[in-house]
Amino acid sequence: MAWHKACLLKDLPDASGREVLLGGRVIALFRVDEAVFAVDGMCAHQGGPIAQGQLSGHCVTCPWHGWQYDVRCGENLLTQKKMLDTFATELREGEVWVEVSSN
Repeated sequence: MAWHKACLLKDLPDASGREVLLGGRVIALFRVDEAVFAVDGMCAHQGGPIAQGQLSGHCVTCPWHGWQYDVRCGENLLTQKKMLDTFATELREGEVWVEVSSN
């Protein structure tokens, strides 16, 4: 596992998502208040772009078919099963860092 700089915190507005490529993986970043969460950027259903989904609180809705996930833990809100990988995040001097295994 390695830490990767993902973006500047100021470039991730509150209640929004952003897609980044880190360690060869598509990662969706979400900012909820001052916390940043990182999950697999591809929907478990058909690979939709999770970062482009609507964020309401800690729930993101995939823009393709409406599957919903908790960005804190990757659980599908209907089944309560973890369906998206999650990644540790840190804020360092205004930067968002994500821990991802490097390929």
